Amino acid sequence: MMNRRVLIPVMSVAVLLTSGCASLYFMNFKNKVPEACVATCGRWKIEPTQFVLTVNISRQTVSLFEDDRFVKKFRCSTSRFGIGQIEGSNRTPLGLHRIAEKIGGGELAGTVFKAREIIGHTSQPEFADAKITTRILWLEGLEPGFNQGGNVDSHTRYIYIHGTGDQTTIGRLASFGCIHLADADLISLFDLLPSGTLVWIQER
Repeated sequence: MMNRRVLIPVMSVAVLLTSGCASLYFMNFKNKVPEACVATCGRWKIEPTQFVLTVNISRQTVSLFEDDRFVKKFRCSTSRFGIGQIEGSNRTPLGLHRIAEKIGGGELAGTVFKAREIIGHTSQPEFADAKITTRILWLEGLEPGFNQGGNVDSHTRYIYIHGTGDQTTIGRLASFGCIHLADADLISLFDLLPSGTLVWIQER
């Protein structure tokens, strides 16, 4: 007997059913780069990149997209002081950024950095809770007056995506403005993403 295929729309989700299986095809906006990111790119005439990272502060997650399709989600940590653009606030900035520089390629997980120079490893007792470890993706703001230039410049604020000595804090507000990722996630993204990759940081 031939399997029957029935397409049933359920709000923004389409369910494809056969007699032997059921597959979900999520068509909603959550599986695409946020519309606000796309609109901001258009406003500043910035070409989309093959890969895009989006940071959701309220959920403490980083999502990876390739060619506007969702690939994977990672837990992260953003600032314990909340959201903010101003230099010296120790807060995580919002808006459109790009990866300006990549630092630490090929180094061991747990490598400790200070001023982007290697100073030790988390296996050494004095560096067990080091603040910047493993890899650094140094971000540059792309929105003049909001996260670029003056006292709101994300690059001169040293806003990074990086590792941390205390990975038990991943998934909750813990940083001093940067975005923390677990070592394995950070290394895989570092190896995958070229400089220039867009990074969108949003509150929700």
